[in-house]
Amino acid sequence: MRSEIEAALARYLELEPECPAQLREAMQYSLLAGGKRLRPVLVLLACEACGGEISDALPAACAIEMVHTYSLIHDDLPAMDNDDLRRGRPTNHKVFGDAMAILAGDALLTLAFEILARDIQPPAVAAACCADLASAAGAAGMVGGQVADIQAEKIPVGTLEALEGIHRRKTGRLLCSALTLGARIAQAEESTLHSLREYGESLGLAFQIIDDLLDVRGNEATVGKGVNKDAAHGKLTYPKLLGEEASLERARELVEHACRSIAPLGAEGQRLKTLAHFVLERDR
Repeated sequence: MRSEIEAALARYLELEPECPAQLREAMQYSLLAGGKRLRPVLVLLACEACGGEISDALPAACAIEMVHTYSLIHDDLPAMDNDDLRRGRPTNHKVFGDAMAILAGDALLTLAFEILARDIQPPAVAAACCADLASAAGAAGMVGGQVADIQAEKIPVGTLEALEGIHRRKTGRLLCSALTLGARIAQAEESTLHSLREYGESLGLAFQIIDDLLDVRGNEATVGKGVNKDAAHGKLTYPKLLGEEASLERARELVEHACRSIAPLGAEGQRLKTLAHFVLERDR
């Protein structure tokens, strides 16, 4: 699946002939830098689990990876997290400058919705996918979660409920959208969409916990980005709130809940269950 995703991402950038050369280079630099490709893989697995064709979902898989990559480019900027390293190499603004990095992120975000609107069929499903991804990525979702995360640096949250409220938006909403995009393309029923949303919400929180643990336990070369950043920014994290072992146990509970959520899919959901357990074991 990953090789198909990588090839499709490269093709989409090549199909923009009027894109200025430096902007294309900046877009390619971050979009084609590798990474886990968790979100696009979830799109394809959800479509497959709901009886759809993976090839039909590939445009949506590329679209959500473009939205994710735009968010990383912008998060790394000096006005945000001010990071120097992403996916094992200098961040976009370190190579191309702040202005070009902002524009590369903007271009990836808008290209994502162009792809959904143009390449998903039938048109009603394309419209539903556009609305789904926009809601997940916008003020009530990922962007809103990022705002809450920034505000928490000045007025720290002090409870698990408040911390998870931030990460349900910042991380979880986009993961949920990946699953529902795939399900919509397979024209799944609403009950299936509900099960996948529940899976995605739990998986998103588990993913964030492991991310927090890697910031404490990981090393820069393996993780591919700076470590010990959260403490430097004064952020409340799961290890800081719960301790490392209790955080890992919470992640295990969430993964088990995610797997139970998709029990109605039966054997068709097995690959999603396997991926959920992989989240616990990742080292980057």
